[in-house]
Amino acid sequence: MNDNLQNSGATVAELMAISGVPFGTSGVRGLATAMTDKLCHAYATAFLQYLRQIGEFSAGDRVALAGDLRASTPRILAACATAVRDCGGEVVFCGHVPTPALAFHAMGSNGGAGMPSIMVTGSHIPADRNGIKFYRPHGEVLKSDEAGIVSQRVVSDPARFGNDDSLLAPVVLPTMVDVVPAYIERYVKHFGADALAGLTVGVYQHTAVGRDVLVRAVEALGGTAVPFGRETVFVPVDTEAIRSEDIALAAQWAADNAVDAIISTDGDSDRPLVSDARGVWLRGDVVGLLCAQAVGADVAVTPVSSNTVVELSGAVPKVVRTRIGSPYVIAAMMEAAQADPAACVCGYEANGGFLLGTAVGELAALPTRDALLPIIAVVQAAKARPIAEVVASLPPRFTFSDRVADFPQAHSAALIALLSTGGQGEQLARVARLFGDIAGLPTALDTTDGYRMSFANGAVVHLRPSGNAPELRCYTEAQSEAEAKDLNARALAHVLGAVVPEALEAQNPG
Repeated sequence: MNDNLQNSGATVAELMAISGVPFGTSGVRGLATAMTDKLCHAYATAFLQYLRQIGEFSAGDRVALAGDLRASTPRILAACATAVRDCGGEVVFCGHVPTPALAFHAMGSNGGAGMPSIMVTGSHIPADRNGIKFYRPHGEVLKSDEAGIVSQRVVSDPARFGNDDSLLAPVVLPTMVDVVPAYIERYVKHFGADALAGLTVGVYQHTAVGRDVLVRAVEALGGTAVPFGRETVFVPVDTEAIRSEDIALAAQWAADNAVDAIISTDGDSDRPLVSDARGVWLRGDVVGLLCAQAVGADVAVTPVSSNTVVELSGAVPKVVRTRIGSPYVIAAMMEAAQADPAACVCGYEANGGFLLGTAVGELAALPTRDALLPIIAVVQAAKARPIAEVVASLPPRFTFSDRVADFPQAHSAALIALLSTGGQGEQLARVARLFGDIAGLPTALDTTDGYRMSFANGAVVHLRPSGNAPELRCYTEAQSEAEAKDLNARALAHVLGAVVPEALEAQNPG
């Protein structure tokens, strides 16, 4: 880091450019080596300075901290704790716990006063990376907060850090506050202490920070928990792009053990994985739909990339589609709740993260990704009939996603420009020409986030450039899993081989 720049007062935007570690609405993510003590201290300071500006933090206020099980997490927690103290705050250390357990405690959902919170986690990304999630006292940081945080100017005390940007003095965290019992009790109160009675549930533990919380929750709800796959070296489990080894492990565990389901989460335990008795993992947006049904949702908010089974099933009276990302889902949930205060409003993402926007009986709202609520809702259904039968009763809609890495952002811009040129009729004709051999006749277009094309045969092809990385994502939907996967491969190959060259030629003719 450029010491002169930060010591003179660098903005977060300037620190992002220098370090290569972006600060976005969902927080910070980057290589652990790039996330130095000094940089993490600066970003946490900027967050608290912003909260001070908007009247949500002042000297003496408490700030809750927690982290996941990555090797780099304790160091980053120390840097964030130092920032809290340097800003005049009091650290409330919640240990290594799920992100939703931290949020539930910090947001005052258990009857206390809301306080800011900081979660050190890289979620599902590889072990050599990490991240920080920031929460305001009553909810996630939203898009509307981003500019205020990024514009903060942070002055670093040179006496705090050595030449390698490491903290000079050891940091002692306070005695841990145990937030897990209240988090589990939240679901026992709602579902009942016998909700999972008679069920045997496999728990794929790997290195999820909530791995023991899952076991405790199953047992607190009357079920029998059978732990599998506990690891010591961090495992990057992604609930939206499930690894082939995790597919094979679940199938083997199910074959070797009489289980009604297998459950797991990503690294910070805010996104669920649920399998049926055969060890077949459910898609996250199917888990989300089943949970929405279980809580009796009147309105379900979900990104445009989620499976259309929610509309086709008619399970939820109103469905609102948003851009991809929990901040957009939360903003739309807030709007829906304000428009109809009596409505039960929820949200979910294709990764399975479920957000409860309004209270359901004694179950208080928790407008951040939660893994435990959808896990319990889906597994409980196995008391009546096998999970596989529940899923089979839904309309046959399957999704698949893939990406092209190292895809120049200039190529993405040219691709979207080509597809978006002209009116609706001109665009439909162009899509028919470009993708007719791949998916047939187009019937509808959606530019909410990227370019989503629906076709007469029920197929969907959704192209979305990444907002913060040089890659192109492709989401497809069809009537079978094999069709969705095949369509994805053919669509990406066609985009790279024919559509992108035409887009670049249109942008630079001759």
